[in-house]
Amino acid sequence: MQNKSNNLHELEERLNYHFKNKELLEEALTHKSCKKDFNNERLEFLGDAVLDLVVGEYLFKRFANLPEGDLSKLRASLVNEKGFEKLAKLLDLGKFVFISQAEENNNGRKKASILANGFEALMGAIYLESGLEKVKEIVLDLFNKAYKKIDLNSVFKDYKTTLQELTQAKYGVIPVYKVIKESGPDHNKEFTVEISINDKVIDTAKGKSKKEAQQKVAKKALLKLKDEK
Repeated sequence: MQNKSNNLHELEERLNYHFKNKELLEEALTHKSCKKDFNNERLEFLGDAVLDLVVGEYLFKRFANLPEGDLSKLRASLVNEKGFEKLAKLLDLGKFVFISQAEENNNGRKKASILANGFEALMGAIYLESGLEKVKEIVLDLFNKAYKKIDLNSVFKDYKTTLQELTQAKYGVIPVYKVIKESGPDHNKEFTVEISINDKVIDTAKGKSKKEAQQKVAKKALLKLKDEK
């Protein structure tokens, strides 16, 4: 298991934030694989909610004329494992996390899930100690460095594409879509599509076209995978 020899002061410099409570910082960086009396899962839970709000407010103010649906798409494209991994890499967060020797041997410092969860936990810790405005300051500074441009064309990808990228990275497979039911007359058909990952059925969804049903069920699968630990 990694010891505390990491220069956490270096991380604080990268954040431009210095923790008053160093134990809170240690907790935010401690992965559950360490088998300690504490880990960063609770802070990750909090940080996820805080980041959802910070990014939502940022988009609401920046894109005053965008409808709710487009704002939701933008937020979904930024508030996810891949988005948080990108911000974590700007901080070189993998260098500072506390992980077990097994995770160390398994290249855990580069794992998207460990980096993204660690980033969420870090933001949750900063929120607890210094409030929402400080988190906003840090996150928006990272956003400006990570994204030269933020709009639907540059950051939003359809749910099927986003899901495929995630499952390829996480499991080395792509999702399988299967039409399991067609109903209604030719001019008003409804399709029910089932999605499977690694031969496991994840969910189903209905749509007026196969494409619409596939997008809906891909979105459901993304949400389920996001909630997985």
